[in-house]
Amino acid sequence: MSRQPEVLWAQRSDKIYLTVSLLDGKDVSVNSEPHGLFTFSAKGAVGFSLELYGRIAPEGCKVSIGIRSVLCSIKKEEKGWWKRLLKSEEKPAPYIKVDWNRWCDEEDEVENSFGDSEDDLSGEIDESSDEEGMLYLPDLEKAGRR
Repeated sequence: MSRQPEVLWAQRSDKIYLTVSLLDGKDVSVNSEPHGLFTFSAKGAVGFSLELYGRIAPEGCKVSIGIRSVLCSIKKEEKGWWKRLLKSEEKPAPYIKVDWNRWCDEEDEVENSFGDSEDDLSGEIDESSDEEGMLYLPDLEKAGRR
């Protein structure tokens, strides 16, 4: 049975991040078109299309498939801050949410700029956050001896 994956989004002046929550994503297909149409599909998930607020540069879009999610970095055609993710002014679908972990305000981006705008997705997906605070088997064995 297919399910609708949660989609988290954040932006920078030059790109949009879309993180699709999907366990063991298989047969992932991502397509982006210059006028702003973004399409996602994967085995075991409901596919979706988003008409983004502005134009994008498809050749600058990158995808990184992780164990728990798929991260898409979508390059904006022109640098600047979008008022919202989607072109439509209607409330977005309930599966689309703001990614507060990646979110950056305009003034924060200027302060945190390191002068390197190249997008390297290696290490971008934080797979460890779900496991923080969990005990592993050796830790449980130690705890049982006390």
